[in-house]
Amino acid sequence: MSEQNTQTLGLFPLTSHILPGGRMQLRIFEPRYVRLVREALKAQSGFGLCMLNPEGCKDENTHILTTGTLVRIVDFESLSDGYLGITIEGDRIFDIQDIWTESDGLRKGTVSLRMPTAQQSGQGVDEQDSILIERLREVFEVYPEFAELYPEKQFDDPLWVYHRWLEILPLQPTTKQNLLRHDYTKDVQHFLHDLFAQNQ
Repeated sequence: MSEQNTQTLGLFPLTSHILPGGRMQLRIFEPRYVRLVREALKAQSGFGLCMLNPEGCKDENTHILTTGTLVRIVDFESLSDGYLGITIEGDRIFDIQDIWTESDGLRKGTVSLRMPTAQQSGQGVDEQDSILIERLREVFEVYPEFAELYPEKQFDDPLWVYHRWLEILPLQPTTKQNLLRHDYTKDVQHFLHDLFAQNQ
């Protein structure tokens, strides 16, 4: 099992999700999330992006699934509608130990950060990984606005490619949670290889 360290993070539950190396643009307008962004920028600490449990209860905070991603703010701007726009990048995966709700509705949590999973570039790419890489290149070509989020595309790193597919594919949140168990690289690899083999 990977080594971990524990810290407190503000939590941002969202239907979309990113993993380490992933990028996303967010439009911030609720006061609690404006505070979240302000505190993250001031402390240079990032915040926790969490998946939503459709069967959970907001009053008990069980609507937030326990595996999330520490994200960093890499860019921000004032939008034409007066709201705040930010670009976030996934840093590390974490496991939530405890969640509480503050007076303005912002959730915070005690999380255990997992050690970064080692980059896999330079280890050789098998035929099935080559298919995943080629299909992802096609996605970037079809959706240039998506490609623009990634000034440095790491197609030579299979793990980076796996993460992007887990973000893109319309998977149930619980499926993603099950795939992101500790030392998950092989599980995700086998899942994606099987999925693409069935759809060739």
